[in-house]
Amino acid sequence: MTIAESILWRALRGSRWKTLKFRRQVPIGPYVADLLCTEHKLIVELDGKPHLDPQQAAHDRKRDAFLRSQGYSVLRFPNDIIIGGCDIALKQIADFLNVK
Repeated sequence: MTIAESILWRALRGSRWKTLKFRRQVPIGPYVADLLCTEHKLIVELDGKPHLDPQQAAHDRKRDAFLRSQGYSVLRFPNDIIIGGCDIALKQIADFLNVK
């Protein structure tokens, strides 16, 4: 796991956050989701600098399209947002899922 994944995972694991259960490194078809809330079919992806590369960005779009075609929603966050304090990401996840 990257540093960002470790930070966010600590906040989400064990149904600690909003009583939602997240799993990490979940295979879905030919891909592996960083974090998955099965109950809401929400995938959370954390992206480092390699994802800024145009070829990687195109791959990410293809990947996200496949995951959405399987009924999943995908939220992506830059690693910097998580490393700087994951409160922003947690709020966006809560808003997306409409949980308090």
